[in-house]
Amino acid sequence: MSRNTTAEMPISRYDLVAQRSAGCVIAGYSTSFGWATRLLDEPVRTHVRSIYALVRIADETVDDPDPSFSVAERSRLLEDLAAETARAVAGARSTNLVVQAFALTARRCGIGPDLLDPFFASMRADLAVSTHDEASLAEYVHGSAEVVGLMCLRVFLGGDEAAYARLAPAASALGAAFQKVNFLRDLAEDHDELGRTYFPGLEIEQFGDAERDHLLDDIDTDLAHAATAIPHLPASSRRAVAAAHGFYSALSRRLRATPAQQIRRARVRVTDYEKAAILARTLLGVRR
Repeated sequence: MSRNTTAEMPISRYDLVAQRSAGCVIAGYSTSFGWATRLLDEPVRTHVRSIYALVRIADETVDDPDPSFSVAERSRLLEDLAAETARAVAGARSTNLVVQAFALTARRCGIGPDLLDPFFASMRADLAVSTHDEASLAEYVHGSAEVVGLMCLRVFLGGDEAAYARLAPAASALGAAFQKVNFLRDLAEDHDELGRTYFPGLEIEQFGDAERDHLLDDIDTDLAHAATAIPHLPASSRRAVAAAHGFYSALSRRLRATPAQQIRRARVRVTDYEKAAILARTLLGVRR
């Protein structure tokens, strides 16, 4: 595997502040992903945090449970964000610091409409679709999660198109696994606060251990596929991806050990102690 060869040119103070603002977003919203990104080398770390920040801002626009925040207003803000992102990626300067940071990454790492358009399509679906069939769920997961994995892979590989073609299926599987774990972990919140049920045919009041295990079997298959790519990533990202994979594998195991009706009532978490142990094992066990 070739090393990351993405050229990094000196940037302006404005762009530097934009990138730092993206770092503030991940610090405010994610413990697990935030910890994992600390294992990334620069400039990969900054680029991945810039991707996360845009994705998080879009997600918060559609998922904020505040009942006074109307669907029409969410839709307007989401469309404004999508349009502003497209303009910035095409080369315009944005007054939205998160968008500006993302655009810097997108232009330098080859992230284009093939990944951005499905992402915003899935964000729109959250405002219009409350239940899914198999086809709509696959489309939603592709746009909301798989493309995010592919954006990160673009950053990791620094323009190595042959490696991207080889590793893209595993990167998509990792994104899908993360998303489906989140669906299961957030089952109560999504249903009770947002009125959504992502898993096709799931009757939440009859949700039982057999349904839980069926969903986790699918998730664990994705995690196993994703794991095959980790040794082939550049040293600049290998440990971070291994740590993130470890966090979600631990969450999958914890969910499998939790009665389904408890998952229905409350969010299941991996403790900070467990996360620290996973980080330590990753540092010791994953070669540079």
